[in-house]
Amino acid sequence: MTEHTFDIKILTLPQLTAGQDWKLHLAHDRPHHLLIWITRGQGRVLLDGQRRGLGVHNALLIPSGALFAFDLGRQGMGQVVVIPQGTPLRLPEIPRHLRIRDVHVQTELNGLIEAAQREQNSQRPLRQDALEAHAALMSVWLRRQIMQEEHVPVRRNAAARLSARYCAMISARYASGAPMADYAADLGVTPTHLTRAVKAATGKTAADLLTERVVYAARSLLSETKQPAQDIARHLGFGSAAYFTRFMQQHTGHAPSKLRAEKPGQENNRQSRPSS
Repeated sequence: MTEHTFDIKILTLPQLTAGQDWKLHLAHDRPHHLLIWITRGQGRVLLDGQRRGLGVHNALLIPSGALFAFDLGRQGMGQVVVIPQGTPLRLPEIPRHLRIRDVHVQTELNGLIEAAQREQNSQRPLRQDALEAHAALMSVWLRRQIMQEEHVPVRRNAAARLSARYCAMISARYASGAPMADYAADLGVTPTHLTRAVKAATGKTAADLLTERVVYAARSLLSETKQPAQDIARHLGFGSAAYFTRFMQQHTGHAPSKLRAEKPGQENNRQSRPSS
């Protein structure tokens, strides 16, 4: 049997979030690649520093470390292919959002995902080898679509390019505790100019995106680890545990202790969902 250093998973959107909507609504990045195929619903997606409409038969390729967020509403449905970083699969290195209009092409991806899901649920030998083969075919499908003229990205304006650079910096430095103004300085612009550009591209301010990424990290650490709140505060660049508590109270409506005790599906969606 082949020795594997990574596992590919096929999940539904609720499985990806474990019933916690903030895991998609808040701007964040992940340590693995995601291929998301929307099968029902419509909404908005933040990807590559821009906000776009999102709907049925849309495919999202979100590379490891790329900042993103989206909201499909309560009726939204989709499939997620989780591909760990370091995979030998040939995947695009930049985020992509494809609107697939050809019914045959839609059916092809549906079939690949369904076949992979059946393999994942089986108990047969070499199951992960088979999943890797299915994922390789999905990669071919994805790269074939990217080659189509209809999917050539529209040239971005200066605001969108600046927003994309800022989002990449957030992913790399959100835990430093640096304020938005420091990011602006490193980008060679004023905080006012950065805020204006990011707002135009995403519908949110530069400070809002940075805040969301920190909130996401804090909530993840509170719900998935047993690290004391003061250690989490220190890890995320807060000067004190008290300041961290006030920050979380302000942006989620709950203290860290309350968020840690919260079970999936119990969050107050009005308070935990960022403003659009």
